[in-house]
Amino acid sequence: MNISFENADKVNGLMTITVEKADYQEQVEKTLKNYRKKANFPGFRPGMVPMGMIKKQFEPQVKVEEINRLLGEKLTGYIRENNIQMLGEPLPSEKQEPQDLATDGPFTFVFDIAVAPEMKVELTGKDKITYYNIAVDDKLIDDQVQMYASQAGEFVKGEVFGGNDTLTGDLRQLDDKGNTLEGGITTDSAMIMPAYIKEEAQRKLFDGCKPGDIITFNPKKAYPDNDAEIAAMLKVDKEQVKDLTSDFSYQVTEIRHFEPAKVDQALFDKVFGEGNVKDEADFRQKISDQVKPQLAQNSDYKFLIDLRKYMEDKVGEVVFPEALLKRVMLQNNKDKGADYVEKNFEGSIRELKWHLIKEQIVSSNNIKIEDADVKAVAKEAIRQQFAQYGMGNVPEDVIDNYADEQLKKRENIDNFVDRAVDLKLVEVAKGIVKLTEKSLSLQEFNKLMQEK
Repeated sequence: MNISFENADKVNGLMTITVEKADYQEQVEKTLKNYRKKANFPGFRPGMVPMGMIKKQFEPQVKVEEINRLLGEKLTGYIRENNIQMLGEPLPSEKQEPQDLATDGPFTFVFDIAVAPEMKVELTGKDKITYYNIAVDDKLIDDQVQMYASQAGEFVKGEVFGGNDTLTGDLRQLDDKGNTLEGGITTDSAMIMPAYIKEEAQRKLFDGCKPGDIITFNPKKAYPDNDAEIAAMLKVDKEQVKDLTSDFSYQVTEIRHFEPAKVDQALFDKVFGEGNVKDEADFRQKISDQVKPQLAQNSDYKFLIDLRKYMEDKVGEVVFPEALLKRVMLQNNKDKGADYVEKNFEGSIRELKWHLIKEQIVSSNNIKIEDADVKAVAKEAIRQQFAQYGMGNVPEDVIDNYADEQLKKRENIDNFVDRAVDLKLVEVAKGIVKLTEKSLSLQEFNKLMQEK
Protein backbone atom coordinates (compact mmCIF):
# COMPACT_ATOMS: atom_id res chain seq x y z
CA MET A 1 0.00 0.00 0.00
CA ASN A 2 1.29 3.44 -0.92
CA ILE A 3 0.14 6.72 0.70
CA SER A 4 1.10 10.22 -0.39
CA PHE A 5 -0.05 13.62 0.83
CA GLU A 6 0.18 16.93 -0.99
CA ASN A 7 -0.43 20.22 0.83
CA ALA A 8 0.38 22.82 -1.81
CA ASP A 9 -1.43 25.84 -0.33
CA LYS A 10 -1.25 24.75 3.34
CA VAL A 11 -5.01 24.48 3.85
CA ASN A 12 -6.12 22.21 0.98
CA GLY A 13 -4.63 18.73 1.23
CA LEU A 14 -4.79 15.90 -1.28
CA MET A 15 -4.23 12.35 -0.02
CA THR A 16 -3.70 9.48 -2.46
CA ILE A 17 -3.90 5.87 -1.29
CA THR A 18 -3.05 2.96 -3.59
CA VAL A 19 -4.29 -0.47 -2.52
CA GLU A 20 -2.63 -3.58 -3.97
CA LYS A 21 -4.10 -7.08 -4.06
CA ALA A 22 -1.57 -8.19 -1.43
CA ASP A 23 -2.97 -5.59 0.99
CA TYR A 24 -6.45 -7.09 1.13
CA GLN A 25 -6.28 -10.67 -0.20
CA GLU A 26 -5.20 -12.48 2.98
CA GLN A 27 -8.01 -10.98 5.06
CA VAL A 28 -10.55 -11.61 2.30
CA GLU A 29 -9.55 -15.28 2.15
CA LYS A 30 -9.79 -15.56 5.93
CA THR A 31 -13.26 -14.00 5.97
CA LEU A 32 -14.49 -16.28 3.17
CA LYS A 33 -13.26 -19.36 5.06
CA ASN A 34 -15.26 -18.25 8.08
CA TYR A 35 -18.29 -17.77 5.82
CA ARG A 36 -17.83 -21.31 4.52
CA LYS A 37 -17.90 -22.75 8.05
CA LYS A 38 -21.26 -21.14 8.72
CA ALA A 39 -22.82 -21.23 5.24
CA ASN A 40 -26.10 -23.11 4.89
CA PHE A 41 -26.62 -24.11 1.24
CA PRO A 42 -29.25 -26.64 0.10
CA GLY A 43 -27.66 -30.04 -0.62
CA PHE A 44 -24.48 -29.39 1.40
CA ARG A 45 -23.63 -30.05 4.99
CA PRO A 46 -22.41 -27.02 7.03
CA GLY A 47 -18.76 -26.38 6.31
CA MET A 48 -18.75 -28.51 3.15
CA VAL A 49 -19.96 -25.94 0.61
CA PRO A 50 -17.42 -25.67 -2.26
CA MET A 51 -15.24 -22.57 -1.90
CA GLY A 52 -16.03 -21.65 -5.49
CA MET A 53 -19.68 -21.18 -4.59
CA ILE A 54 -18.76 -19.15 -1.50
CA LYS A 55 -16.48 -16.86 -3.55
CA LYS A 56 -19.05 -16.40 -6.28
CA GLN A 57 -21.68 -15.22 -3.81
CA PHE A 58 -19.69 -13.36 -1.18
CA GLU A 59 -16.24 -12.36 -2.48
CA PRO A 60 -17.21 -9.06 -4.21
CA GLN A 61 -18.92 -7.75 -1.08
CA VAL A 62 -16.18 -8.99 1.27
CA LYS A 63 -13.48 -7.39 -0.88
CA VAL A 64 -15.23 -4.02 -0.94
CA GLU A 65 -15.73 -4.10 2.83
CA GLU A 66 -12.08 -4.99 3.43
CA ILE A 67 -10.81 -2.25 1.08
CA ASN A 68 -13.05 0.30 2.84
CA ARG A 69 -11.78 -0.86 6.22
CA LEU A 70 -8.16 -0.54 5.05
CA LEU A 71 -8.77 2.93 3.63
CA GLY A 72 -10.30 4.18 6.88
CA GLU A 73 -7.59 2.63 9.03
CA LYS A 74 -4.64 3.83 6.95
CA LEU A 75 -6.06 7.28 6.31
CA THR A 76 -6.74 7.88 10.02
CA GLY A 77 -3.37 6.44 11.00
CA TYR A 78 -1.45 8.60 8.52
CA ILE A 79 -3.20 11.78 9.68
CA ARG A 80 -2.47 10.96 13.32
CA GLU A 81 1.16 9.89 12.79
CA ASN A 82 1.97 12.94 10.67
CA ASN A 83 0.09 15.34 12.97
CA ILE A 84 -2.10 16.74 10.20
CA GLN A 85 -4.64 19.14 11.74
CA MET A 86 -7.66 18.04 9.73
CA LEU A 87 -10.94 19.98 9.76
CA GLY A 88 -14.03 17.84 9.42
CA GLU A 89 -13.92 14.53 7.58
CA PRO A 90 -11.96 13.53 4.44
CA LEU A 91 -14.06 13.76 1.28
CA PRO A 92 -13.68 11.75 -1.95
CA SER A 93 -11.79 14.07 -4.26
CA GLU A 94 -13.20 15.54 -7.42
CA LYS A 95 -10.00 14.18 -8.99
CA GLN A 96 -11.04 10.61 -8.15
CA GLU A 97 -11.13 8.37 -11.23
CA PRO A 98 -13.53 5.39 -11.45
CA GLN A 99 -12.16 2.14 -10.03
CA ASP A 100 -13.21 -1.30 -11.25
CA LEU A 101 -13.34 -3.29 -8.03
CA ALA A 102 -14.19 -6.46 -9.96
CA THR A 103 -10.51 -6.64 -10.94
CA ASP A 104 -7.55 -7.42 -8.66
CA GLY A 105 -6.33 -3.83 -8.68
CA PRO A 106 -4.28 -1.92 -7.90
CA PHE A 107 -6.91 0.63 -6.82
CA THR A 108 -6.17 4.32 -6.35
CA PHE A 109 -8.30 6.46 -4.06
CA VAL A 110 -7.95 10.23 -3.73
CA PHE A 111 -9.28 12.28 -0.81
CA ASP A 112 -9.58 16.03 -0.27
CA ILE A 113 -8.45 17.04 3.21
CA ALA A 114 -9.32 20.41 4.80
CA VAL A 115 -6.25 21.40 6.84
CA ALA A 116 -6.36 23.82 9.75
CA PRO A 117 -4.54 27.08 8.94
CA GLU A 118 -1.38 27.90 10.82
CA MET A 119 -1.87 30.66 13.36
CA LYS A 120 0.18 32.04 16.21
CA VAL A 121 -1.84 32.05 19.42
CA GLU A 122 -0.08 33.46 22.47
CA LEU A 123 -1.57 34.72 25.71
CA THR A 124 0.83 36.80 27.81
CA GLY A 125 1.00 39.34 30.63
CA LYS A 126 1.25 42.08 28.04
CA ASP A 127 -2.35 41.43 26.96
CA LYS A 128 -4.85 43.76 28.67
CA ILE A 129 -8.53 42.88 29.05
CA THR A 130 -11.24 44.58 31.13
CA TYR A 131 -12.89 42.57 33.89
CA TYR A 132 -16.27 43.80 35.15
CA ASN A 133 -17.08 43.26 38.84
CA ILE A 134 -20.83 43.47 39.55
CA ALA A 135 -21.56 45.18 42.86
CA VAL A 136 -24.10 43.69 45.29
CA ASP A 137 -25.99 46.90 46.09
CA ASP A 138 -29.20 47.54 48.03
CA LYS A 139 -31.33 47.67 44.89
CA LEU A 140 -30.16 44.25 43.78
CA ILE A 141 -30.95 42.78 47.22
CA ASP A 142 -34.32 44.58 47.29
CA ASP A 143 -35.17 43.01 43.93
CA GLN A 144 -34.22 39.55 45.23
CA VAL A 145 -36.32 40.02 48.37
CA GLN A 146 -39.27 41.08 46.20
CA MET A 147 -38.75 38.04 43.95
CA TYR A 148 -38.81 35.64 46.91
CA ALA A 149 -41.86 37.38 48.36
CA SER A 150 -43.65 37.07 44.99
CA GLN A 151 -42.75 33.41 44.60
CA ALA A 152 -44.20 32.68 48.05
CA GLY A 153 -47.25 34.90 47.50
CA GLU A 154 -50.85 33.87 46.84
CA PHE A 155 -54.07 35.09 45.27
CA VAL A 156 -56.75 36.48 47.59
CA LYS A 157 -60.22 37.82 46.92
CA GLY A 158 -60.31 41.54 46.23
CA GLU A 159 -63.10 44.07 46.72
CA VAL A 160 -62.00 46.64 44.14
CA PHE A 161 -60.03 46.01 40.94
CA GLY A 162 -56.43 47.21 40.92
CA GLY A 163 -53.77 47.19 38.19
CA ASN A 164 -52.61 43.56 38.05
CA ASP A 165 -55.68 41.81 39.43
CA THR A 166 -57.40 38.95 37.65
CA LEU A 167 -61.14 39.14 37.00
CA THR A 168 -63.62 36.31 36.65
CA GLY A 169 -67.02 37.04 35.13
CA ASP A 170 -69.74 36.22 32.62
CA LEU A 171 -69.56 37.43 29.01
CA ARG A 172 -72.59 38.12 26.82
CA GLN A 173 -72.52 39.22 23.18
CA LEU A 174 -74.61 42.37 22.57
CA ASP A 175 -76.65 43.54 19.59
CA ASP A 176 -76.51 46.99 18.00
CA LYS A 177 -78.86 48.35 20.69
CA GLY A 178 -76.76 47.10 23.59
CA ASN A 179 -79.05 44.21 24.48
CA THR A 180 -77.99 40.58 24.87
CA LEU A 181 -77.91 39.08 21.37
CA GLU A 182 -80.25 36.11 21.04
CA GLY A 183 -78.17 33.07 20.02
CA GLY A 184 -74.98 35.07 20.48
CA ILE A 185 -71.78 34.02 22.22
CA THR A 186 -72.09 33.54 25.98
CA THR A 187 -69.21 32.54 28.24
CA ASP A 188 -69.45 31.90 31.95
CA SER A 189 -66.48 32.21 34.30
CA ALA A 190 -64.35 33.97 31.72
CA MET A 191 -61.00 35.19 33.07
CA ILE A 192 -59.65 38.59 32.06
CA MET A 193 -56.45 40.39 33.11
CA PRO A 194 -57.16 44.00 32.09
CA ALA A 195 -53.47 44.86 32.49
CA TYR A 196 -52.85 42.89 29.27
CA ILE A 197 -55.52 44.71 27.23
CA LYS A 198 -53.63 46.55 24.47
CA GLU A 199 -55.98 49.45 23.81
CA GLU A 200 -55.87 52.00 26.63
CA ALA A 201 -59.50 53.21 26.35
CA GLN A 202 -60.77 49.62 26.59
CA ARG A 203 -58.41 48.88 29.50
CA LYS A 204 -59.63 51.88 31.50
CA LEU A 205 -63.23 50.62 31.35
CA PHE A 206 -62.30 48.15 34.09
CA ASP A 207 -60.73 50.69 36.49
CA GLY A 208 -62.23 50.51 39.98
CA CYS A 209 -64.77 47.82 39.13
CA LYS A 210 -66.25 45.63 41.89
CA PRO A 211 -67.94 42.20 42.01
CA GLY A 212 -71.43 42.60 40.48
CA ASP A 213 -70.45 45.47 38.18
CA ILE A 214 -71.22 45.15 34.47
CA ILE A 215 -68.67 46.52 31.99
CA THR A 216 -69.38 46.91 28.28
CA PHE A 217 -66.30 46.54 26.10
CA ASN A 218 -65.29 45.44 22.62
CA PRO A 219 -62.91 42.42 22.41
CA LYS A 220 -61.71 43.32 18.91
CA LYS A 221 -60.71 46.79 20.04
CA ALA A 222 -59.25 45.48 23.30
CA TYR A 223 -57.03 42.92 21.56
CA PRO A 224 -56.36 44.24 18.03
CA ASP A 225 -54.87 41.71 15.62
CA ASN A 226 -54.97 38.97 18.27
CA ASP A 227 -57.80 36.60 17.40
CA ALA A 228 -56.16 33.81 19.37
CA GLU A 229 -56.41 35.83 22.61
CA ILE A 230 -60.05 36.71 21.92
CA ALA A 231 -60.95 33.09 21.08
CA ALA A 232 -59.32 31.88 24.29
CA MET A 233 -61.21 34.45 26.38
CA LEU A 234 -64.56 33.64 24.75
CA LYS A 235 -63.80 29.89 24.75
CA VAL A 236 -64.65 29.52 21.05
CA ASP A 237 -62.81 28.54 17.89
CA LYS A 238 -60.56 31.14 16.33
CA GLU A 239 -62.66 31.14 13.13
CA GLN A 240 -65.69 32.36 15.11
CA VAL A 241 -63.98 35.60 16.05
CA LYS A 242 -62.46 36.37 12.67
CA ASP A 243 -65.21 38.82 11.67
CA LEU A 244 -66.47 39.60 15.18
CA THR A 245 -67.20 43.32 15.78
CA SER A 246 -69.80 43.16 18.58
CA ASP A 247 -69.57 44.71 22.03
CA PHE A 248 -69.83 42.36 25.00
CA SER A 249 -71.10 42.80 28.52
CA TYR A 250 -68.91 41.47 31.30
CA GLN A 251 -70.43 40.99 34.75
CA VAL A 252 -67.67 40.70 37.33
CA THR A 253 -68.19 37.77 39.71
CA GLU A 254 -64.79 37.68 41.40
CA ILE A 255 -61.64 39.75 41.75
CA ARG A 256 -58.44 37.91 42.53
CA HIS A 257 -55.63 40.01 43.90
CA PHE A 258 -52.07 38.72 44.09
CA GLU A 259 -50.49 39.39 47.45
CA PRO A 260 -46.75 38.87 47.91
CA ALA A 261 -45.72 37.04 51.06
CA LYS A 262 -44.73 39.11 54.07
CA VAL A 263 -41.01 39.49 54.62
CA ASP A 264 -40.99 37.65 57.93
CA GLN A 265 -39.66 34.49 59.58
CA ALA A 266 -41.99 32.29 57.52
CA LEU A 267 -40.43 33.59 54.30
CA PHE A 268 -36.90 33.28 55.72
CA ASP A 269 -37.55 29.64 56.61
CA LYS A 270 -39.12 28.90 53.22
CA VAL A 271 -36.17 30.30 51.28
CA PHE A 272 -33.19 29.17 53.36
CA GLY A 273 -34.58 26.42 55.57
CA GLU A 274 -36.04 26.53 59.02
CA GLY A 275 -33.91 28.28 61.62
CA ASN A 276 -31.10 29.28 59.23
CA VAL A 277 -32.02 32.99 59.21
CA LYS A 278 -32.79 34.94 62.39
CA ASP A 279 -33.95 38.34 61.09
CA GLU A 280 -34.30 40.53 57.98
CA ALA A 281 -30.71 41.77 58.17
CA ASP A 282 -29.51 38.17 58.24
CA PHE A 283 -31.89 37.38 55.36
CA ARG A 284 -30.40 40.16 53.25
CA GLN A 285 -26.87 39.03 54.08
CA LYS A 286 -27.73 35.46 53.06
CA ILE A 287 -29.11 36.78 49.76
CA SER A 288 -25.92 38.77 49.23
CA ASP A 289 -23.80 35.68 49.87
CA GLN A 290 -26.03 33.73 47.49
CA VAL A 291 -25.92 36.14 44.57
CA LYS A 292 -22.19 36.91 44.68
CA PRO A 293 -21.16 33.61 43.02
CA GLN A 294 -23.92 34.06 40.43
CA LEU A 295 -22.69 37.57 39.64
CA ALA A 296 -19.13 36.27 39.42
CA GLN A 297 -20.33 33.77 36.81
CA ASN A 298 -21.83 36.65 34.82
CA SER A 299 -18.55 38.56 35.08
CA ASP A 300 -16.59 35.52 33.94
CA TYR A 301 -18.96 35.00 31.01
CA LYS A 302 -18.43 38.59 29.91
CA PHE A 303 -14.69 38.13 30.31
CA LEU A 304 -14.81 35.03 28.08
CA ILE A 305 -16.67 37.00 25.40
CA ASP A 306 -14.08 39.80 25.59
CA LEU A 307 -11.20 37.32 25.64
CA ARG A 308 -12.55 35.73 22.47
CA LYS A 309 -12.88 39.07 20.69
CA TYR A 310 -9.40 40.15 21.86
CA MET A 311 -7.73 36.93 20.69
CA GLU A 312 -9.57 36.88 17.36
CA ASP A 313 -8.37 40.43 16.68
CA LYS A 314 -4.86 39.57 17.86
CA VAL A 315 -4.62 36.52 15.56
CA GLY A 316 -5.98 38.56 12.68
CA GLU A 317 -7.16 37.35 9.29
CA VAL A 318 -7.07 33.59 8.82
CA VAL A 319 -7.40 31.81 5.48
CA PHE A 320 -9.58 28.69 5.51
CA PRO A 321 -10.19 26.16 2.71
CA GLU A 322 -13.66 27.59 2.19
CA ALA A 323 -14.73 25.61 -0.88
CA LEU A 324 -13.79 22.33 0.77
CA LEU A 325 -15.35 23.27 4.11
CA LYS A 326 -18.61 24.12 2.32
CA ARG A 327 -18.56 20.61 0.86
CA VAL A 328 -17.95 19.17 4.32
CA MET A 329 -20.77 21.26 5.76
CA LEU A 330 -23.12 20.19 2.97
CA GLN A 331 -22.17 16.55 3.54
CA ASN A 332 -23.14 16.92 7.21
CA ASN A 333 -26.41 18.72 6.38
CA LYS A 334 -27.70 16.87 3.32
CA ASP A 335 -31.32 17.35 4.41
CA LYS A 336 -30.91 21.16 4.60
CA GLY A 337 -29.25 21.82 1.25
CA ALA A 338 -26.84 24.35 -0.24
CA ASP A 339 -28.90 27.40 0.77
CA TYR A 340 -28.51 26.44 4.42
CA VAL A 341 -24.75 26.13 3.96
CA GLU A 342 -24.43 29.55 2.31
CA LYS A 343 -26.58 31.21 4.97
CA ASN A 344 -24.69 29.71 7.92
CA PHE A 345 -21.17 29.35 6.55
CA GLU A 346 -19.80 32.67 7.75
CA GLY A 347 -20.98 32.00 11.30
CA SER A 348 -19.51 28.49 11.19
CA ILE A 349 -16.12 29.89 10.15
CA ARG A 350 -16.19 32.35 13.06
CA GLU A 351 -16.90 29.49 15.46
CA LEU A 352 -14.18 27.37 13.86
CA LYS A 353 -11.61 30.13 14.22
CA TRP A 354 -12.41 30.53 17.93
CA HIS A 355 -12.34 26.76 18.40
CA LEU A 356 -8.81 26.59 16.97
CA ILE A 357 -7.65 29.54 19.07
CA LYS A 358 -9.13 28.01 22.20
CA GLU A 359 -7.54 24.63 21.44
CA GLN A 360 -4.10 26.22 21.31
CA ILE A 361 -4.59 28.15 24.57
CA VAL A 362 -5.81 24.98 26.29
CA SER A 363 -2.87 22.97 24.95
CA SER A 364 -0.15 25.56 25.66
CA ASN A 365 -1.37 26.01 29.24
CA ASN A 366 -1.83 22.28 29.86
CA ILE A 367 -5.50 22.64 30.78
CA LYS A 368 -6.97 19.24 31.66
CA ILE A 369 -10.60 18.30 32.22
CA GLU A 370 -11.31 15.56 34.77
CA ASP A 371 -14.55 13.69 35.43
CA ALA A 372 -14.96 15.72 38.62
CA ASP A 373 -14.91 18.96 36.59
CA VAL A 374 -17.69 17.72 34.33
CA LYS A 375 -19.73 16.53 37.32
CA ALA A 376 -19.32 19.93 39.01
CA VAL A 377 -20.62 21.70 35.90
CA ALA A 378 -23.62 19.35 35.72
CA LYS A 379 -24.46 19.97 39.38
CA GLU A 380 -24.26 23.74 38.94
CA ALA A 381 -26.61 23.54 35.95
CA ILE A 382 -29.10 21.59 38.09
CA ARG A 383 -28.84 24.13 40.92
CA GLN A 384 -29.63 26.95 38.50
CA GLN A 385 -32.66 25.07 37.19
CA PHE A 386 -34.03 24.67 40.71
CA ALA A 387 -33.23 28.33 41.48
CA GLN A 388 -35.42 29.44 38.57
CA TYR A 389 -38.38 27.97 40.47
CA GLY A 390 -37.36 29.63 43.73
CA MET A 391 -35.87 26.44 45.15
CA GLY A 392 -32.54 27.58 46.52
CA ASN A 393 -32.18 25.10 49.36
CA VAL A 394 -32.24 21.75 47.54
CA PRO A 395 -30.32 18.97 49.41
CA GLU A 396 -26.93 18.05 47.95
CA ASP A 397 -27.87 14.39 47.43
CA VAL A 398 -30.84 15.44 45.28
CA ILE A 399 -28.59 17.68 43.16
CA ASP A 400 -26.11 14.82 42.88
CA ASN A 401 -28.74 12.33 41.69
CA TYR A 402 -30.13 14.73 39.09
CA ALA A 403 -26.61 15.40 37.78
CA ASP A 404 -25.90 11.66 37.48
CA GLU A 405 -29.03 11.26 35.36
CA GLN A 406 -28.00 14.13 33.09
CA LEU A 407 -24.53 12.62 32.63
CA LYS A 408 -26.03 9.42 31.25
CA LYS A 409 -26.90 11.26 28.02
CA ARG A 410 -24.12 11.70 25.45
CA GLU A 411 -25.37 15.05 24.17
CA ASN A 412 -25.38 16.45 27.71
CA ILE A 413 -21.83 15.27 28.39
CA ASP A 414 -20.47 17.15 25.37
CA ASN A 415 -22.11 20.38 26.54
CA PHE A 416 -20.85 19.93 30.10
CA VAL A 417 -17.31 19.25 28.87
CA ASP A 418 -17.37 22.42 26.75
CA ARG A 419 -18.57 24.40 29.76
CA ALA A 420 -15.86 22.87 31.96
CA VAL A 421 -13.22 23.87 29.40
CA ASP A 422 -14.55 27.44 29.32
CA LEU A 423 -14.47 27.68 33.12
CA LYS A 424 -10.86 26.54 33.34
CA LEU A 425 -9.88 28.69 30.38
CA VAL A 426 -11.30 31.77 32.11
CA GLU A 427 -9.43 31.04 35.34
CA VAL A 428 -6.14 30.45 33.52
CA ALA A 429 -6.54 33.55 31.33
CA LYS A 430 -7.37 35.74 34.35
CA GLY A 431 -4.10 34.62 35.89
CA ILE A 432 -2.06 35.48 32.78
CA VAL A 433 -3.38 38.69 31.24
CA LYS A 434 -3.34 42.12 32.85
CA LEU A 435 -6.87 42.74 34.13
CA THR A 436 -8.32 46.24 34.09
CA GLU A 437 -10.99 45.87 36.74
CA LYS A 438 -14.15 47.98 36.71
CA SER A 439 -17.02 47.90 39.22
CA LEU A 440 -20.61 48.51 38.10
CA SER A 441 -24.21 47.78 39.09
CA LEU A 442 -26.19 44.85 37.72
CA GLN A 443 -28.33 47.29 35.70
CA GLU A 444 -25.20 48.82 34.15
CA PHE A 445 -23.80 45.36 33.46
CA ASN A 446 -27.01 44.20 31.75
CA LYS A 447 -27.01 47.35 29.61
CA LEU A 448 -23.40 46.64 28.67
CA MET A 449 -24.31 43.11 27.63
CA GLN A 450 -27.20 44.35 25.49
CA GLU A 451 -24.86 46.63 23.58
CA LYS A 452 -22.83 43.68 22.31
